[in-house]
Amino acid sequence: MLKQYHLSDGRLIENGGAGQDEVLVYVSPNEAEKRHLVDAYQLDEHTLNSALDPDELARLEFEPEHAALIFKRPRNYSVAEHFMFRVTSMGVFLFKNRLIIVVTEDNPLFEGRRFTKIQSLTDLLLKLMGGAIQHFLDHLKIINMVSDELEQKINAAMENRFLLNLFALEKSLVYYLNSIHTNGVLITKLTANMAKMGINPEQSEFLDDIAVENNQCYKLAEIYSNVLSGLMDARVSIVSNNLNVLMKTLNIITIGIMVPTFVVSAFSMNVKIPLEDAPGAFWMIMGLALVSVLGFMLFWRVKKF
Repeated sequence: MLKQYHLSDGRLIENGGAGQDEVLVYVSPNEAEKRHLVDAYQLDEHTLNSALDPDELARLEFEPEHAALIFKRPRNYSVAEHFMFRVTSMGVFLFKNRLIIVVTEDNPLFEGRRFTKIQSLTDLLLKLMGGAIQHFLDHLKIINMVSDELEQKINAAMENRFLLNLFALEKSLVYYLNSIHTNGVLITKLTANMAKMGINPEQSEFLDDIAVENNQCYKLAEIYSNVLSGLMDARVSIVSNNLNVLMKTLNIITIGIMVPTFVVSAFSMNVKIPLEDAPGAFWMIMGLALVSVLGFMLFWRVKKF
């Protein structure tokens, strides 16, 4: 699917008109669209396919007529993922008068205040990278909140699904760390090739801000990953301890029931027993059963089981 945008007065206008659309967004292009991109714009076929590969590393390549960038961004979370946050790749091909973007999902790319003052296609490219970093930061906040909620549920319950959800979050952070790191390598390479990319001094300052934000994002993801990994064993121990406490409580209840049952059973055997001719035998036996329960409770309290 193709979406076309025209840059006017610092804003992007969708479907600006034939010949006026400087920004082309291809969402999960089919084979015919891929062939058109390769033939009409001389895009490298391997780089184009890499832009659609979620496992591809971020990188920067220079072709005769354009610069090709691949950077990482989070995928939109779905309930079907079961607390697994995944990443995807975005391909951006910067020409002198055109910007081609290739993505796998139809997500809003140009929303937010950062896309209100766009001076050039290079400016739009940098803002896209900044938006991807902000997307990572937003997801990290969500992961931290979900982790806290799961921790509370683990402390109060013993279901394996909460631990499995926690494992999924830990796995997600590993993928996020790798993606944010590769984005950092791309930003470093962009900084080293600012003249070749046509980045002016003002855009250079913005690129420095992006580098700082990406580094902070990486540090935050690293902290969350270390905390989640370091406390995983403790949370497993909590579940095991909760199970032990439950088994202990059940054992106490079982023994407490067995003691009076033994007393009553002893007086119900089909043999000659004491008190069988006593007029108040029933109440005496019930009293002995009650005394046995009280004696067991006293013993349990003294031993502090």
